[in-house]
Amino acid sequence: MASKRRAIEEYGPLGVFFVLNLRGAEWLGLAPEQSLFVATGGFMLALALSMISTLTRGAKLNNMTVLSGGFVFVFGGLTLFLQDEMFIKIKPTLIYLIFAAALGFGLLRKQSYLQRLMGQALPLTDAGWMVLTKRWLWFFLFLAGLNELVWRTQTTDMWVNFKVFGILPLTVLFMAAQISLFTTYKAENSD
Repeated sequence: MASKRRAIEEYGPLGVFFVLNLRGAEWLGLAPEQSLFVATGGFMLALALSMISTLTRGAKLNNMTVLSGGFVFVFGGLTLFLQDEMFIKIKPTLIYLIFAAALGFGLLRKQSYLQRLMGQALPLTDAGWMVLTKRWLWFFLFLAGLNELVWRTQTTDMWVNFKVFGILPLTVLFMAAQISLFTTYKAENSD
C-alpha cells in the first residue's frame, strides 16, 4: 500500500498533466487551444497535493522534487498568467541544464555530487563515481537539447507525449546502459 501511494505521489501529477491535455479543455467546454493551459493548472494542483501527501505520511521531500516543483510552480504560473505555452515547455530544458551545470561544477572541483547524493545506495569506487557523473552530465545535456528540439518542431500534443512517455523510457535505457560501469567500478567493501 505504501509503495502504491509513493508511486501515485511521484507519477500521478504527470498522469493528470497528460489526461488534462488530452481532454481537459473539452470537459470544461473550452477551445482545444486551451488544453495545455488546463493541463498546466491541473499539473500544478496535482503536484501540490502530491507534495502535501508526501509530507503528511511523514516522509521528506527530496531536493530534486523541491527544485522541480519550484520550477513547475514558477513556469506553470507564468504559462497561465501570460497565456504562453513556451514557459511550461522550457521548464524541462532549464532543469536539465541546472542539473548538468551542478554536476559540471562538481567535476571542476574534482568531486562527484552524485556520490554525495547516492553514495550509500551505489557501492562504486571514486573513479566510478566520476565516470558516472560525467555520463549523467552528458545525458542531461542531451535531454535538454532533445526537449528544445521537440517543443520547437512538434505540436504541443506531441511534446506532451514526449514529456510523459519519452523521457522516462530514455532515462531507464540510459541507466540500464550503466550496468557494466557498476560491475567495472564496484567498490571492494560492497559485498
